Amino acid sequence: MNKATGKIQVFEHNTLYHGREYKGVLFKEQHFNLLAKLNQYHDNKYFTLVHKGIKFSQYVGVIQVDGLCIEILPKIDNSEEDTQLWQGVLINMLKATKRLKVNNIGHANVNKQNIHLLDIYFEWFLNEVQSLIHQGLIKKYYKETGNVKALKGKLEFAQHLNANLIHKERFFTTHQIYNKDHLVHQILGVALEIISQFSRGTYIYAKCKTVQLDFPEVTSTQVNQATFTKLPKSRKTKPYETALEIARLIILNFAPNISSGSEKMLALLFDMNSLWEEYVLVRLRQAATEGVIVYGQNYKPFWNNITIRPDIVITKGDDTFVIDTKWKNINGSKPSTNDLRQMYVYNEYWKSNNSILLYPAPETKSPNFISYYGDDMHRCAIGKLNILNYRGLNENVGYEILEWFENSVN
Repeated sequence: MNKATGKIQVFEHNTLYHGREYKGVLFKEQHFNLLAKLNQYHDNKYFTLVHKGIKFSQYVGVIQVDGLCIEILPKIDNSEEDTQLWQGVLINMLKATKRLKVNNIGHANVNKQNIHLLDIYFEWFLNEVQSLIHQGLIKKYYKETGNVKALKGKLEFAQHLNANLIHKERFFTTHQIYNKDHLVHQILGVALEIISQFSRGTYIYAKCKTVQLDFPEVTSTQVNQATFTKLPKSRKTKPYETALEIARLIILNFAPNISSGSEKMLALLFDMNSLWEEYVLVRLRQAATEGVIVYGQNYKPFWNNITIRPDIVITKGDDTFVIDTKWKNINGSKPSTNDLRQMYVYNEYWKSNNSILLYPAPETKSPNFISYYGDDMHRCAIGKLNILNYRGLNENVGYEILEWFENSVN
């Protein structure tokens, strides 16, 4: 992996054109080609290919390829582009939804202007591994079959005859070994090697090398989605859960075979629709007072094994409030007919009088509930929430929504 050559920051739904410079950093045709292959590998959900360019969708995060870091940031207004502000919004939304622990990372590093999400996740992982090393890495029993110089375990007679007809001093056995070279550590070792490749030229690289020196030598192994299903869960492995979850994110988003050459790619991308839904749910649960219950992913059967679910359901006694979150700036336009029909069904199934289509906005606007034609028991409204305040991300959205709920039932 080449030393990092620069960083390009772009907002969701914007476009990068190859052959152009962005704040002095060139977006090359080879970057375009590699991103196109990555997108195809992921069913074309991350970008749209346009003439000589990549148009981003609602996925935000970071991609590093061929020494170039591309950071895709969320944005819901048309004001002057403030990349530092919206990078902070993304980081804090990931932190609030437990997809990122900034507290485990030096705040001085987080505030660096040239920091990006890969650095933050890498440092989080390295801190977790360092903590495990200091606590003492676990040993595990596993079976090994092969030639050894002393008879131990079970002699595999047929293989022994084939392998040691001449070498009488050797024994082909299956025996137990108790050491640190097991699957858990092998997965962490793979993640450490990926970080080593992608952090060259950054402050993370030296830290990664220090951790690798302290980490035991383990067998190199291929890791995929199925590998993580084989991981044992026990009291001993519980301290490893966070490190393994970050390792999963890093390894499964590492694409060594996307390119036809030797360059590798790592992409950590998040769907802003899901992230916005999770953020609102977290803040609502934090704001909920006694008697208020907040549900997420509340499914009900609909038809022939098909289920329906609103994003969020709030209940207090006999009162129910249904919310569907939408990550887009609706401005002055109206919601789609399909969305309104969907909210009517939610009201009916959850026995709710009021439902909200909730959008982020540059300015908070309280919902104006309007009855569906001929049905005064079912009402729907557009709710607009300003997700920013003077500190960056607005952490009080849960209290604001609960106030709407209280006003709607009184």
